[in-house]
Amino acid sequence: MDRTDRYDWQAIRTSLDAGGSALLPRLLTAGEARGLAALYPDDAQFRSTVHMARHGFGRGQYRYFRYPLPPLIAGLRGTLYPRLVPIANDWNARMDLARRYPADHADFIAECHAAGQRRPTPLLLQYGVDDYNCLHQDLYGELAFPLQVAILLSEPGRDFTGGEFVLTEQRPRMQSRPEVVPLAQGDAVVFAVHHRPVAGSRGSYRVNLRHGVSRIRSGARHTVGIIFHDAT
Repeated sequence: MDRTDRYDWQAIRTSLDAGGSALLPRLLTAGEARGLAALYPDDAQFRSTVHMARHGFGRGQYRYFRYPLPPLIAGLRGTLYPRLVPIANDWNARMDLARRYPADHADFIAECHAAGQRRPTPLLLQYGVDDYNCLHQDLYGELAFPLQVAILLSEPGRDFTGGEFVLTEQRPRMQSRPEVVPLAQGDAVVFAVHHRPVAGSRGSYRVNLRHGVSRIRSGARHTVGIIFHDAT
C-alpha cells in the first residue's frame, strides 16, 4: 500500500484552502528520517551546497540532491505529486491562471526539462545553534508547481530546540499573518510555494506566502524539502 493512502486527502485539501498548509503526520518512520539525515556528509548524493549566510538567506547549509535521487525521495516525489495535482489545478483555475499540471509527475518533469529546467530541486537542510532560514519562496524558473513538502528528520526536544517551521501570508492591504507549524520527527507539512486563492466578496483573489525556520537554540536540525519542479 502507498503510504499516502492513510491520509484523509479531503481534510488536507480543506486545510490547504483555509490556511495554505496541511500536516502529514508520521510520513516517515524515525529510522527513515535518521537515514536521510545521515546522507548529509556524502558528497556523492548532491549536486551543490549552499551556505546561507553567504547569500543573505539566513544561517545554516543546504544541499541539493543530484539525479538519480535517493529511492525514498524519488518515491515520495512521485506519490505525493498526483495527490496534490487536483488541488494545484483548482487553485490555478480560481486564480485565473491558465497553467494546468499533468496527472503524472514524470510528465511534469518532462515539461520542466523541455523549458530548460533540468536540475533536481529536492534538498537536505542542516542547521546548528543560532542558525535560521529567512522567509522565502522556492521558485527556480518559469515553471513552478504551487505546492511543496518539508519533512522534519530530527526529533524536537532531543536533537534540537527552537527551529520552528514558520509561514507568513500577505493579503492585499493587510499586514502579514504568521503561522508556526509544529512538527514531530517524520512529520511532513504541505504548503503553498508562492500564491494561493482566498475567497472574497468578488470571487477569489491571490495571497502571497513565504516560509522559513526560526532560530535553532540548541542542537542540530535536519529537514528534507521535496519540490516538484526542477531548476534552471
